[in-house]
Amino acid sequence: MDTELLKELIETKEFKVLRNGLKKLDSVALADLLEESEPDNALMAFRLLPKDLAMQVFDQLDPAQQSHLLEAFTDSRAKFFFESMQPDDRAELLDEVPAKVARRLLKFLSTSERQATLTLLGYEDNTAGRVMTPDFIDLDHRMTVEEALERIRKLAVEKETIYVAYVMDNERKLLGTIHLKDLVLANPETRLADIMTSAPKTVFTYTDQEEVAKILKDYDFLAVPVVDTENRLVGIVTWDDVVDIMEEEATEDIYRFGAVTGDEKGYFASRIFSVVRRRVVWLFLLILVNTVTGSVIAGQEAILGEIVILAAFIPLLIGTGGNVGSQSATVVIRGLATGEITPKRAVAIITREAGIGFVLGIVLGILVLGWAYLLGRSFEVAIVVSATLIGISTIATLTGGSLPFIFRLFKVDPALVSAPFITTVMDIFGVILYFLVANMLLSF
Repeated sequence: MDTELLKELIETKEFKVLRNGLKKLDSVALADLLEESEPDNALMAFRLLPKDLAMQVFDQLDPAQQSHLLEAFTDSRAKFFFESMQPDDRAELLDEVPAKVARRLLKFLSTSERQATLTLLGYEDNTAGRVMTPDFIDLDHRMTVEEALERIRKLAVEKETIYVAYVMDNERKLLGTIHLKDLVLANPETRLADIMTSAPKTVFTYTDQEEVAKILKDYDFLAVPVVDTENRLVGIVTWDDVVDIMEEEATEDIYRFGAVTGDEKGYFASRIFSVVRRRVVWLFLLILVNTVTGSVIAGQEAILGEIVILAAFIPLLIGTGGNVGSQSATVVIRGLATGEITPKRAVAIITREAGIGFVLGIVLGILVLGWAYLLGRSFEVAIVVSATLIGISTIATLTGGSLPFIFRLFKVDPALVSAPFITTVMDIFGVILYFLVANMLLSF
């Protein structure tokens, strides 16, 4: 059944037809449908789902939607869904809900499950410890292949993934990993120590989640083991968690590059006044900085009084500077994020960007030369505009290319070199350079 029709059925509350229509969609499509519906309508539609399908859909929902449903459920129903979640998903959900709701949900868990969830919540946000799951297959290094397969059969239902098992010693220190395929193909009497992959790639509980995502991507792992400072295995981060991490980090960088402070979790989930409060901070700072531009222009009253046409080119010049600088910063920030660009190559990258800016300036200067002459009927003014354009383009790429490295040096996220910030900086430099060139080349 078409999802648009289902939305109409949800709105009109035609339960009988809706119940049959919902059953025809898979869990992912149903989760998308519920997230696009009003909270109360989503709750009503969710209650129409069969129990098994409802559990699958619940796993697909974002934490905010899960929180809304759990708050509305009876204790028995909330217990069923909360217990079915993986520990790392529970920890993420508990971050979303009010403290009162969190205490209610934790009461539903057994002592061991509650301890596992609270342990994850004890790790710093955005680290491997916070996003890992303690549900993995652990094997003793003295086991045979046959014994290992028997243990996997017993634990498989409870664990998040069984395709990679982790071989440990008596102190739970990680010795190696072994794939399920290798176990199936090996001689049943073979010892795990003889066929495991020794010294596997690991991350620490305090490793930043973005670095964890990069390791999983670069090494094509299904999961990466997480160890404590004594090399004891405490959990794993799986590939599906990494997808969420990459989306979260990309969203965060986009917000920062657009000069949006705070953590906007969802467009419709954010209150208007909360959004205004987050955005106004940067905008107010940018207004203060932009007053410098106004002061520079006001200080050039004499030359503007003699050659009024100079004022007509100010928007073109400062706009170009902001755009060119933002392009350069975007390329460098993205390169740093993917690892293609490293701080060790900073000088080469900045020099390259400055060269690109110079060439761009020449091309743009030639293109603008004729137009500036036609507009101002002054060859001297046209030369000033073209020369300034070359200088602004060079300075813009130099600024946009170097600021991410400077921010990285001081342990600040390069994404904070936002487009509005670059644009504001180039407004100041552009106006100063424009009038400097004008005063040098024009006689009046």
